[in-house]
Amino acid sequence: MGTKILPQLNIRQKIILGITFFILAMGTVGLLSYRTLRVVEKKVKLVEIADDLSNIILEIRRYEKNFFLYGLSEKEALAENRRYIGEALQVLNSFSTDLKDLKGAPKINRIKRELVQYQEIVDQVSRAVENDNFGLVKALEESLRNKGKTLVDLSQELVRFERERILLIIDTLYTHLIMAMGIFTLSWGLLVFFVVRKIIFPLSLIEKTTLQIAEGKFQPLPVPNTKDETERVIRAFNRMVKELERRQDQLVQAKKLSSLGTLTSGIAHQLNNPLNNISTSCQIILEELDEIDKDFLKKLLSNAEQEIARARDIVRGLLEFSRVKEFSLVPTPISEIVKKASQLVSSQVPAGVEIKLDIPEDLLIPLDSQRMQQVFLNLFINALQAISQPPGQISVKVRKDTTTNEAVIEVIDTGAGIDEENLHHIFDPFFTTKEVGEGTGLGLSIVHGIIEQHHGSISVESKKNVGTKFIIRLPLTAHHVKVDVQGVQGTEETSSK
Repeated sequence: MGTKILPQLNIRQKIILGITFFILAMGTVGLLSYRTLRVVEKKVKLVEIADDLSNIILEIRRYEKNFFLYGLSEKEALAENRRYIGEALQVLNSFSTDLKDLKGAPKINRIKRELVQYQEIVDQVSRAVENDNFGLVKALEESLRNKGKTLVDLSQELVRFERERILLIIDTLYTHLIMAMGIFTLSWGLLVFFVVRKIIFPLSLIEKTTLQIAEGKFQPLPVPNTKDETERVIRAFNRMVKELERRQDQLVQAKKLSSLGTLTSGIAHQLNNPLNNISTSCQIILEELDEIDKDFLKKLLSNAEQEIARARDIVRGLLEFSRVKEFSLVPTPISEIVKKASQLVSSQVPAGVEIKLDIPEDLLIPLDSQRMQQVFLNLFINALQAISQPPGQISVKVRKDTTTNEAVIEVIDTGAGIDEENLHHIFDPFFTTKEVGEGTGLGLSIVHGIIEQHHGSISVESKKNVGTKFIIRLPLTAHHVKVDVQGVQGTEETSSK
């Protein structure tokens, strides 16, 4: 026979089960405490009755002593004695049914029996007195005293017994209260632990990851093996993260194609010049092939080869920029990336606008060259659009910050600047200050996402009619994020020399 697997409970069922257990436990303790309080109430009533009974028995003994020791009127002493015996019997008979089931009830029954026997002896003494049979009175004296002493002892023992029972029951009630507090504290602790572990912690993790997604970091969450809503929500969230990452890649590619469309006319002009030079060289060679000097022919062919290499570099740059490839951090000279981007945008640079580069040639940064090239291309295009009327300048400065082990890249333009109220929104998707149809508002959002993918940061400073400065900080150590089969993240570091 196979082992029966217990059904997995979801969060709602677990909470209902926990609350039900808590209510049952507290209800049980409450019922026990109520029952104990009822018993204490009965005991208090019994102690009151026992005290009254003890006082009455003491009065009975007092008139008994008055009769035998102090020579009071025999009839008066015996009458008072018998009256108190009647009161005692009346008290004993007045016990209600709910008091008779207490543990002190047998003692009460014994007192009643002893009191009846005592009454019988008193009746005998009374008849002997009436018959002037003092010999019989003397004979009954010892027996009456013994019975009286027994009644006093029994009544006092009853009071003492019931008081001890009350103290014991109060101790039991204390125990019940401590148990109730323990159960309440334990239940509350388990509830808090469950809510924090199963609800608050996953929600805070989802919130944190959502903020990371907003910053362009698409990292899945670790999936707990809880078999409840939490696991299903996190799995669905991870599917959403994966889909958002795929859509982000599609968006980046679409933006690249849009950038290519913007550069098409200028690229055509860049290709036209080397093609014209090649064509001119070929025409000269064809016209003067029989008479051309060998050295001059060699010079023309070399020029044609240089122009072909120039056109090839232009086309290669476009192909590399438009090609789709996986994100990969490779130590790359940052100067090479910026130069390629400036070459791609050079056809869009109007007369009077200068692109100035101040970059160490030997500075290597772990980066994805294609995506980082798009960063600079977008920043250059934005800067050119901001410089509506030449002259102007776009400068790129790169330095190493040894205190933070980062490369600091500044892209500065002398354009129109950005209004202060818009500075906090320029990296938001679809935010643009351009006219309808002139921009999608995705360029800087994509730039921000790419920088975040590189574990870097980007900020902006701007003054109206003065210019804008974008400050990019990239780590000089590559971070490779890995996700295992359970979705748990790990980080490795690779230093870039």
